[in-house]
Amino acid sequence: MATLVRQGKVRDVYDLGEHYLMVASDRISAFDWVLPNMIPDKGRVLTEISKFWFEHFDVPNHLVSTDVHSVELPEGLNADELDGRAMIVKKCEVVPIECVVRGYLVGSGWKDYQNTGAVCGIDLPAGLKNCAKFPEAIFTPATKAESGHDENISFERMVEVVGQETSEELKRRSAEIYHGARDFAAQKGIILADTKLEWGRHKGELILIDEVLTPDSSRFWPANSYVEGKDQPSFDKQFVREYLNATSWDKNSEPPELPQEVVDKTRDKYIEAFERLTDSTFKWK
Repeated sequence: MATLVRQGKVRDVYDLGEHYLMVASDRISAFDWVLPNMIPDKGRVLTEISKFWFEHFDVPNHLVSTDVHSVELPEGLNADELDGRAMIVKKCEVVPIECVVRGYLVGSGWKDYQNTGAVCGIDLPAGLKNCAKFPEAIFTPATKAESGHDENISFERMVEVVGQETSEELKRRSAEIYHGARDFAAQKGIILADTKLEWGRHKGELILIDEVLTPDSSRFWPANSYVEGKDQPSFDKQFVREYLNATSWDKNSEPPELPQEVVDKTRDKYIEAFERLTDSTFKWK
């Protein structure tokens, strides 16, 4: 019998014995809160995009199978409901660092730059605008948080946590994945502004784990509407954030329900990201 070992904001992880079963739900979070609404099929989009990238890159990773009929499922779950939203993955020792690669000045990086002229301690030229493209992508690690925001740290602090050799290898391999995905996405008319990667050790080898290059872990922008100096439209929960920011919600209490229009628009954006990246039709439409 499989047991639930972890429930995150989006994913539920079950112990299958030799492997884990990772299930991506339709839950959506914003401003560190899980919202009362679900975004239908969001978990399937995240799983299918991760599967696409795991297969695209020649990088050791934790994906064993997406065939949920091949394992004994936890009580209360059935294969039809999990179809498209679950991965059977290798058990590994998780590296306690989020490996963030940024190609553009946006989000917390933009706020940091406005205050300090740097991003995560990395000095940058003066006069950069919001969403400006960096001359070269930068690596900005963060500590993994079970709840709330991850905390940006310096590379030197990362070395203290996981060691020099591991830090150098993760920096190099994370940058390689970002550059490869950035160039691939550009062919689809999409800008990959930044991404967050996670790694683990399996039998001594560093492998790519969790979700990869999804709209939840990355910023994807339509290239044809990019203009630096302002916020960009994106293939993620932009409509959710915009709606919540326009309400009287104080972000310190239970969040409000989302209107159906916001739910529908958000679902459409996630599906559009999948279809544009993979050149395939989302079969759960």
